[in-house]
Amino acid sequence: MNSTNSRTRLGVEVLLAEKIDIIRGLRVGVVCNQASILPDFTHVADAFLRNPEFALTTLFGPQHGIRGDVQDNMIETPHTVDRETGIPVYSLYSETREPTEEMLADVDIIVFDMQDVGCRIYTFIYTMANCMRAAKKFGKKVVVCDRPNPINGVQIEGNMLEEEFASFVGQYPMPTRHGMTCGELALMFNDRYSIGCDLEVVKMDGWERGFWFEQTGLPFVMPSPNIPTVDTCVIFPGTVHIEGTEVSEGRGTTKPFELVGAPYIDPTTFKRELDKLGLPGVAFRSTYFQPTFQKHARVTCGGVQIHMMDRAELLPVITGVAVMKAAFDLYPDDFQWKQTAYEYVFDKNPIDVVAGTDKLRKQLEAGETVEAIQASWREGENGFRELREKYLLY
Repeated sequence: MNSTNSRTRLGVEVLLAEKIDIIRGLRVGVVCNQASILPDFTHVADAFLRNPEFALTTLFGPQHGIRGDVQDNMIETPHTVDRETGIPVYSLYSETREPTEEMLADVDIIVFDMQDVGCRIYTFIYTMANCMRAAKKFGKKVVVCDRPNPINGVQIEGNMLEEEFASFVGQYPMPTRHGMTCGELALMFNDRYSIGCDLEVVKMDGWERGFWFEQTGLPFVMPSPNIPTVDTCVIFPGTVHIEGTEVSEGRGTTKPFELVGAPYIDPTTFKRELDKLGLPGVAFRSTYFQPTFQKHARVTCGGVQIHMMDRAELLPVITGVAVMKAAFDLYPDDFQWKQTAYEYVFDKNPIDVVAGTDKLRKQLEAGETVEAIQASWREGENGFRELREKYLLY
């Protein structure tokens, strides 16, 4: 853990202390949620409201709402007015996921200050991209206040998204674990994928690529309801794939994405199958659990808890895929891909939307080994590692 004196300084701190000229005298709209805090836990909206150098006119909330209280995916949040300030709050997980001209009527500049989780399969970075597109369309500027990638900015893992499977959980060709910050992604989206808006990224001070979140010296606030800890962020790029199945990914328990199971799974058999793989940095504990909501609510599930023994060695994406493969192989008569639509995509298999490709599903259905699936990602991972180099800020 960094000492207080050497902790990472957030982009929003740098903006307010040293780069205030960027927003001085302007009408500001802020994209934020409950995790958009300063190190003393002051919410950025409160800090902005009190600042006389500019006018906070509008707030925008992402998926799960501006307070992060909406539990499930695919539950839209309403537009509202903040009770204390009278400032309009527009939901960007509603009938629109991109700010409209009307929403931007009282805004000169959009400030994006959100805590991401370091995984392609997460909506916040696409809310950022959507704001950038709207800014280009309506002549506004975007300022991205950078925050740490909680699972470090070094490791890259997983298949590349294919454009025909683009969705709100994956708009651009990237591997599952991208190893970039929001600011770096904004630069890449704007240039490589030709958004072309007026963009400025405010860098952090004192963040290093190899940092896990605990090394920043900053408080961790859960960015969405089912990401309660940094450990959840660490395993999420793997077990998020379970969302594309009818197996429980642990939503409705106190260990979402760390507990995986279903009513038909025998925990001992399941653990034994996973142990055979010798996956690095991880241990599987056979267990039973009962989700309180979502898949298999109030039904006892057998499965495993994924214990992260060594983050540096752990390969979360292939670990999550291995868990899914074990369920598929051991219980072919019971295992099902998710049956309902996923994130506004109604014409594709949900697992293909989650994975950003149909190749993973077809590899599992064909009985390919974990090693073969992992090897199929190498070319894409290496190409992305080279591509991202010009956008790295740290």
